[in-house]
Amino acid sequence: MKKFFAIFLLLCGTAQAEPFADGQPEAGKKLFDKYQCNSCHSGKMGGDGNAIFTRPNHKVKDPLQLAAQIVICARNVRANLSSQEKLDLAAYLNKHFYKFK
Repeated sequence: MKKFFAIFLLLCGTAQAEPFADGQPEAGKKLFDKYQCNSCHSGKMGGDGNAIFTRPNHKVKDPLQLAAQIVICARNVRANLSSQEKLDLAAYLNKHFYKFK
């Protein structure tokens, strides 16, 4: 996990306007679907898995917390994601839900 954060900080340095700018949201969406992320989220949210991202008490408040949550979720589904795949997932989630700047 420390390695991911180091790469994250390098790729998302303060000079870039958008966090996860080097991630590919389209590739992240494919990973999100491949690992059926919303099946877990739907169970927790009573049907609408996407509601986990927009609920008032959501856990993720900034890009670093999103990166950490992706590591936790990947571990839960036993996905051995590369650093680029984690970045792609973060880019997808940020683009469609979190909208961190």
